[in-house]
Amino acid sequence: MNDKNDNSPVSNGKALFWLVMTTVLWGGSFVFNKIGFREIPPVMFLFLRFLLATIVMGLICIPRLRQVNLEIMKKGGLLGMALAAANLSFVIGVNGTTVTRAGFLNNLFVLIVPLLCFIIWRDKVDRLTFAGIFLAAFGIGGLASGGGFSHGDLYSTICALFIAIHIIAVSRLLRSGDVYLVTLSQFATVTAIGGILTVILPEQPFHIGPVSAGALLYCAIFPTVICFTLQNIFQRYTTPTRAGLIYTLDPVWSMLGGFVLLGERLNTREWLGCGLIFGAVAVPLLVKLSVERRAVGLYRSQTSE
Repeated sequence: MNDKNDNSPVSNGKALFWLVMTTVLWGGSFVFNKIGFREIPPVMFLFLRFLLATIVMGLICIPRLRQVNLEIMKKGGLLGMALAAANLSFVIGVNGTTVTRAGFLNNLFVLIVPLLCFIIWRDKVDRLTFAGIFLAAFGIGGLASGGGFSHGDLYSTICALFIAIHIIAVSRLLRSGDVYLVTLSQFATVTAIGGILTVILPEQPFHIGPVSAGALLYCAIFPTVICFTLQNIFQRYTTPTRAGLIYTLDPVWSMLGGFVLLGERLNTREWLGCGLIFGAVAVPLLVKLSVERRAVGLYRSQTSE
């Protein structure tokens, strides 16, 4: 993970493969968080997860630590607060609903990002995005009518908002600086916030057995350290539209994991709601990808004449 390797050319196929792998690992985190919560309270699980991730990332960054400065710590602190909010709402959401419902609701961040950019900077929002938001609202209604809308569902939806805020913050703040050191600073910030919350919240009984320890280790290493690194390395080699389309696979993997490992099942209305939410996110991205390919094809035909 040195700079030389990071700057070497990467094929579209390789970038696609590793970005898909990140969605598999992220999808798995829903299941392993749920398993870990059986023995470890959600907020404490969050704290321990990012404590381990900070230690691992710190070891990776040993050759870079001399480059740490106030700007890196400031960026990491701001991004870390957004990341902490996203992960806090994530663990509360997953703890209060099924991983399938949480996965599809979390994925609404794809629609929320352009909406926030419109609200804050008046960036243009196309009709497809507005149509997706409208369709997603029907999907949430389907989930609610199929099994109620629990506090876990609410927090999972709020989590999508904080994920969107974190993504926007990353795009604004990480235009320069060492990505690895900023990521380390982010993880440390989330650890500090999680530690404070663990101390001030009412004490809850917990036990770290082999199963919860394995779940904790998975969540600290794979969807945290490895996924952040893979995303930072390979997302630059594809377009935002393609990356967004790839990330819509997250709830698919969480749904499969919940079905196989946790025995979760959905009724007809819940399936319809999840399908509408998935369509609300995926269809606008597919249309945009088609437009991108058409534009590239037209450009190539014009330049070859």
